Amino acid sequence: MTEEREKTENVETSDSKEAPARKPRLYGVKVLTVVAVAAFAAAILGLALLTNIMERKQEAQNPFFRVVELNDETYDPAVWGKNFPMQYDSYLRTVDQERTRFGGSEAIHRTPSGADPRSVVSQSRLEEDPRLVTMWDGYAFAVDFREERGHAYMLEDQTFTERQNVVQQPGACINCHASAYPAYKELGGGDIVKGFHALNKMPYREAREHVKHPVACIDCHDSLSMALRVTRPAFMEGMRVLKESEGKKDYDVNRDATRQEMRSFVCAQCHVEYYFKGPEKTLTYPWHKGLKIENMTAYYEEVQHNDWTHKQTGAGVLKAQHPEFERWSQGIHARAGVSCSDCHMPYVREGAMKVSSHHVRSPLLNINISCQTCHKAPESELKYRAEAIQERTYKLRGIAMDALVDLIKDIKAARDGGAGDAELAEARKNQRLAQFYLDFVEAENSMGFHAPAEAARILGESIDFSRKGQASLRNVKMVASR
Repeated sequence: MTEEREKTENVETSDSKEAPARKPRLYGVKVLTVVAVAAFAAAILGLALLTNIMERKQEAQNPFFRVVELNDETYDPAVWGKNFPMQYDSYLRTVDQERTRFGGSEAIHRTPSGADPRSVVSQSRLEEDPRLVTMWDGYAFAVDFREERGHAYMLEDQTFTERQNVVQQPGACINCHASAYPAYKELGGGDIVKGFHALNKMPYREAREHVKHPVACIDCHDSLSMALRVTRPAFMEGMRVLKESEGKKDYDVNRDATRQEMRSFVCAQCHVEYYFKGPEKTLTYPWHKGLKIENMTAYYEEVQHNDWTHKQTGAGVLKAQHPEFERWSQGIHARAGVSCSDCHMPYVREGAMKVSSHHVRSPLLNINISCQTCHKAPESELKYRAEAIQERTYKLRGIAMDALVDLIKDIKAARDGGAGDAELAEARKNQRLAQFYLDFVEAENSMGFHAPAEAARILGESIDFSRKGQASLRNVKMVASR
């Protein structure tokens, strides 16, 4: 027993000496296995990340995949959308109707009729503020004037507005309510300036037959290079005379404008003040003396243009149209080099690509990508600042509107009381100025935001014109009452 115990003890002693030597080897194998698996996983992840980066870089180098060939005869935006699906998808969203506190449209349902098949329209501005009817009495806008809807509706709303039933509208209206570039080419045999003049003098219904789409890709982009371009001859001529007034001869907007300027100019082709010149109804921008309201008023006086004769007073008056470009040009954003597209068509990121949103709308509906890229403040603060400007402008607009309506009533009373044209001349002159100055803020789509100080100045002068007009009637009233 003693010997066996000794053997057993020797064996146990021997095993206990060998065990520590095998454990490190097993541990080492495990460690190596873990390291190998981790290295393999890291390699897979690294490869996937590298592949992703390369794909994104490739996407960035190739801003679009050419699914179809485009050329200067490709007018349908849906075809362009095959190559630019992200831009096209956002372009289609201009059907959205969403209002801000002082602008934008809300969807109002209506029963379609044979004359007007629209089932949805926007809110009536005339019902919101009946003073507009007095201000525009005798003009088609006093019959039907609604809040503007998105680009998707520009052609439909112009085709079916009641204004078409009041007076014969000229084909010149088509220039800014449709994709007019194809019509220019068709009517001009390839010469867009020739086609532009042919379109202007047509009756609206006839001109309407030559267009199919609201503003589309080809109106702002070259089909081959995708570069921005101006296609409206009225804007080309407007910029030429404006630059000439500044001392620069032979300005060609498509040759001489910078890319950043073009990001405003393509919008300004239509968002401007204009009139239809002469019996040819040539769409003309009154920029011969500059972009400020005094410059345009001086031009209208020089060419003796009236948009219509006021029904109640007999005054020859002016209706401001869409002077967004002119008002923006007087504001801080223009001075800072910020374009229309920077705020209304902000860049959005799709994967590695940065694309310009074509869902054109108020920046107040896109504060995070429209405003906060430059202004480092909370959305609520930026919205407050913008609406505070708009609210102050809106209140001042109301005071100016009351003053103008008072003037119109006084002129009408004097006229009804027997006052003649000579006695009413000074009051009518002031009505013309008060009307145009007020309308220059009323018709512009920002309620003062594009140039707050300029808007306040213009409205203040409008009030002054109205009160001077009333003052000029004091003696006339005495004469009329004798």
